[in-house]
Amino acid sequence: MKIKEIIEMSTDELLTKKRDLRQESLHLRLQQQSGQLEQPSRLRLVRRDVARIETVLSKRAKEANKK
Repeated sequence: MKIKEIIEMSTDELLTKKRDLRQESLHLRLQQQSGQLEQPSRLRLVRRDVARIETVLSKRAKEANKK
């Protein structure tokens, strides 16, 4: 997911997407522990997407506090 796509999303959409990605991350970690993970790189991509979303959300929160 590109940062431009994330910035264009609303805060509610971002929170929903973050929850979904965290859920996916949990499932990927469980698959990794059981040795059934087919795409190990997907775990890394999901973790980065969550970080991008959290960055945009915190930036928006700081901007809201300034106003």
